[in-house]
Amino acid sequence: MKLAQDRRFFFLAFLTLVTLAFLAILLPFYSALMWAAILALLFSPMERKLLARMPRSRNAATLVTIGAVMLIVIIPVIILTGSLVSQGAQIYGLIRSGKVNFGAYFGQIVEGLPTWLRHMLDQQGLLDVGTIQQKLAESGSEIGQFVASQAVNIGQNTAHILASTGILLYVLFFLLRDGGELTAIFRKAIPMEDEQKNHLLSKFAAVVKATVKGNIAIAAMQGALGGFIVWVLGFQGAILWGVVMAFLSLVPAVGSGLVWGPMAIYLMATGSVGKGVLLLAYGVGVIGLVDNIMRPLLVGKDTRMPDYLVLISTIGGMSLFGLNGFVIGPLIAALFMASWDLYVSPEKVRAQTAEDAAEAAAAASEPGLVECATHAVSEAASAAADMARRVVGHEAHGGAQGHASAAGHAATDRASPDGAAAAPKKPE
Repeated sequence: MKLAQDRRFFFLAFLTLVTLAFLAILLPFYSALMWAAILALLFSPMERKLLARMPRSRNAATLVTIGAVMLIVIIPVIILTGSLVSQGAQIYGLIRSGKVNFGAYFGQIVEGLPTWLRHMLDQQGLLDVGTIQQKLAESGSEIGQFVASQAVNIGQNTAHILASTGILLYVLFFLLRDGGELTAIFRKAIPMEDEQKNHLLSKFAAVVKATVKGNIAIAAMQGALGGFIVWVLGFQGAILWGVVMAFLSLVPAVGSGLVWGPMAIYLMATGSVGKGVLLLAYGVGVIGLVDNIMRPLLVGKDTRMPDYLVLISTIGGMSLFGLNGFVIGPLIAALFMASWDLYVSPEKVRAQTAEDAAEAAAAASEPGLVECATHAVSEAASAAADMARRVVGHEAHGGAQGHASAAGHAATDRASPDGAAAAPKKPE
């Protein structure tokens, strides 16, 4: 008995060691693997629809889905990254040449303040213009160097980026094609009751879909709206500022106001009051409205987490894991809450799981965000597959008729000496 326990303990220790070693091997490409899993989760409904139209062409359905991922995600990201690097290098050149000087901008803002406000700030020791201008100039130089270094890093790490993209697409293919079998194996390996596994896995899927679709949709809308107004007002680097606003919008309650707010203050302080008021009203009434309305609908509703927890987990996740943290942070927080719910109130979890299953069944027939975006691709691919089958079937049918007709003519030729079909004469 003791020998069996020792063997089991040794096997579990060995299994843990091998698993940790395998995870260490995967660590350099964890971002590519994580996004492959996320994209597989988002695009699996499209792959299933294609597979229903092409039941004998599973690989073809998966390849069409990969093509949709390339068109919707990969290629736009590559184009946006190229534009961002170009404008970042341009902004760095302007900072180095002195055409963009944050210290001078601050001086213009101070000069535009009312006299009583400048006097009050000066009495409080908050208006040491020289020191602040020096710090802003140093900060601007550091920002420019950071942007330039990131642009250089992207150029130097092109091979790594291409390798990561290739790994992402390669793993995504198998996750889409064999996702059901892999999920069943993973579910079987978890040493929990089925009810607990279903609750945790459903929470995992809901949080990933909500954070990715919701946050990326909000970031794209705010970045596009912010870049548009920056371009209209004549600021340089509209794409760069739009991307910065998009990244900042991933942080709830802070967001893109860190960009358009100082811009509006600068415009009003330097005499362009109309433009400043326009930017301020646009930021609050348009850009801010997107965040205030869409975030609770797209993120908070599906994750069922309080706004403060979404904020803390997002900031903490991004501080630890970088850009990937806007998914990892809320995911860990959601699993933390789900695990404690299982421990404290299993009856409530059981009822909630049943309700979620009913809602999922009701929503299964309704197209989601990614499904709507890829519906045209799916329909076009299905139509092409149907047309190909019809063409092949028509050619095969026509070929069979042609062979039968040729055989009939040959038989008639053999029966008639003159090569024509001789009809029997009626007796007179």
